[in-house]
Amino acid sequence: MTNDLFPEKPLPRYEGLVVDAHGHAAAPKADALIATRPEFGEAMKRMAVGTGAASMKHNAEIVLPRASRKFGDIEERLQDLDRMGIDVQVVCPSPHIYSYWADEALAQDIVGLANEAMLQEVARAPKRLVAMGIAAIQHPELAARQLRDAVASGLRGIEISTMVGQTELSNPELDIFWAAAEETGAIVFIHPLGTSLGPRLDRYYLSNAIGQPVETAIALSHLIFSGVLDRFPRLKIFGAHAGGYLPHYIGRSDHAWRVRPEAAGCSKLPSDYLRDIWFDTVMFDDLYLSHLIARVGRDRIMFGTDYAFDMGDYNPGRIASSIADKDDRAAVMGTNAVKFFGISAD
Repeated sequence: MTNDLFPEKPLPRYEGLVVDAHGHAAAPKADALIATRPEFGEAMKRMAVGTGAASMKHNAEIVLPRASRKFGDIEERLQDLDRMGIDVQVVCPSPHIYSYWADEALAQDIVGLANEAMLQEVARAPKRLVAMGIAAIQHPELAARQLRDAVASGLRGIEISTMVGQTELSNPELDIFWAAAEETGAIVFIHPLGTSLGPRLDRYYLSNAIGQPVETAIALSHLIFSGVLDRFPRLKIFGAHAGGYLPHYIGRSDHAWRVRPEAAGCSKLPSDYLRDIWFDTVMFDDLYLSHLIARVGRDRIMFGTDYAFDMGDYNPGRIASSIADKDDRAAVMGTNAVKFFGISAD
């Protein structure tokens, strides 16, 4: 692979509709607002504990400058989409912008600037891009208002992390946010930022290779076992990185639900809820993708890249060719995302 993410030789093509359900974009004004805040510096120090010096250095010197260049140049983004054969891309802010440490006044400004940046990105290429925003879910009432404002402005939903500081997504204080998401039909994209597993993952880039899928699995498990998905059954939950490890090890969750009283807080088997959640394809394993299709159904899976980071998957042609059934292939590569995000047939 080159430093520009793509192989030297041309990528294989999938000639059907391709929608990238998992891309990112920059929010420069929000970045500038948080960059000098001591709380942001402390948050980065905490992240470094679990990421390690070598990975932090590589991110600072290689990954982030390259992503920033691609985020800042709409022509380069569109050229990349054309090179991959992607018709439409869904973008959301880079997760570092969450800023769950911010007080209400600052959080209002951060979210406003970030969401406006996503709308501006779409305006630069309205036939190729749609967007999701963020919300300050550390302040649930504010987040509910921000979510409604985001949907009213044209954003398709909200990207959130797998935890809010030290608070799990199952905390009852967040019910006002979940109620607003269900009421508006907004998508809630659960995308981790770092890992809570600390220095055990501070080398070999385990913080991302293992840690981030673990975080997503934990967050989805909290939503399932706590009964959040029972109380708000119409939620549109979208799990990044193929839902982490949860879909592939869900049998153990089902067994716990059957034999442990403290694991029976949800009304049905944990595996039954997987068909109420949507997942992307960012897993780098064609065998696991076929298992995910069999487990949750083809209508719950959408192609994604994680553009423009080095842990992204930029080969839709390969992914499409790994899906044997043509109807499964068409659904995963494009038509599911068209329905889910309400993308115009044009």
